Amino acid sequence: MNLSKLTPAEGSVKNAKKRIGRGQGSGKGGTSTKGHKGAQSRSGYSAKRGFEGGQMPLQRRLPKFGFKNINRVEYRGVNLDVIQALAETNKVSTIDIAFLISKGLASKNDKVKILGRGELKSKIEIKVHAFSASAKSAIEAKGGAAISIEKNLDSKA
Repeated sequence: MNLSKLTPAEGSVKNAKKRIGRGQGSGKGGTSTKGHKGAQSRSGYSAKRGFEGGQMPLQRRLPKFGFKNINRVEYRGVNLDVIQALAETNKVSTIDIAFLISKGLASKNDKVKILGRGELKSKIEIKVHAFSASAKSAIEAKGGAAISIEKNLDSKA
């Protein structure tokens, strides 16, 4: 006798799906287990998302809050320590958007901002959309150039 070999007695477990709405003789005819009248007994019934049986739904019980600024510009941040590592491994003195995209640090629709974390050890020319004040001063202190490219790429036409 092994506990892993235990199974129910033959015929004691029914696997067949309950067939409803197949006549009175089946015992599941008539209302087809849906009860009498009401929305859930009708054909085509589907509960609306968030419906709680008439109780005030959660999304209406909670207060509204917050604000989304439609003019906000989101930047992909790249720090100076990452720039320094890129310059050392790839032996480049100029870094631009295309280079950052090729290295997987930004996607083609991202606006890139250089941030000031880390230390810059070499003279690098960087052409991106924006710079933090500390990053710009660190780049220029090493003799490099921090060049802001046009923010609205669509107006170059």
